Amino acid sequence: MPTSREVRLSRRDETLVDLLILVFLSKRDETTSVEIEKATGLRQPEVSIAMQELRRRKWVDKRDIKKEGKGRPVHSYRLSVPWADILAQIDREEQAKIDRIEANRKKLKSFA
Repeated sequence: MPTSREVRLSRRDETLVDLLILVFLSKRDETTSVEIEKATGLRQPEVSIAMQELRRRKWVDKRDIKKEGKGRPVHSYRLSVPWADILAQIDREEQAKIDRIEANRKKLKSFA
């Protein structure tokens, strides 16, 4: 169970985070996770989870930037698919949801 300091995002919230990051990435050639955090006000875990999903969908490429000294590598991200193609895919997915809902409504009305 989350503590009062730890807030779990709902699936809807996660989707909004993904979209926020995608919009930010669409405005940049390449950016780091730290820049994403600063520009969006998101925390590191939120950005990390979103980037995993966006990379899973093959919309974002990750590149490790070598840095001097010790510590974790810095990750740089960029869109791997044109922004218009991502928007078109999201539109198709949302339309499919609407179509499923409409089909369910028709089934329900047939029982009346």
